[in-house]
Amino acid sequence: MHIKKGDTVLVITGKDKGKHGKVLKAMPKQDRVIVEGINMQTKHQKQTRTAKSEIKHQEGSIHISNVMYYDTKTKTPTRIGYKIENGKKVRVSKKTGAVID
Repeated sequence: MHIKKGDTVLVITGKDKGKHGKVLKAMPKQDRVIVEGINMQTKHQKQTRTAKSEIKHQEGSIHISNVMYYDTKTKTPTRIGYKIENGKKVRVSKKTGAVID
């Protein structure tokens, strides 16, 4: 999976198309990510003895194919490739050729 926790991504399809945000959680086994402020869902919390009932808004997961890495330096979305430098595998921007990590 090309996207990691902490990356900034751009949503390329769906109801939040065109928005970008930071990846809060990556789930590689399900091919899904949770992006800050994207795919907001409403959850109803039942009342308990200690807490009142409330309506919570939280981010839902989005499929990895619906997001693209967003390069904050050049302010453009880009694809990610891999390259070996000094015996280490690093992520590289396909558009600029710059090392991401």
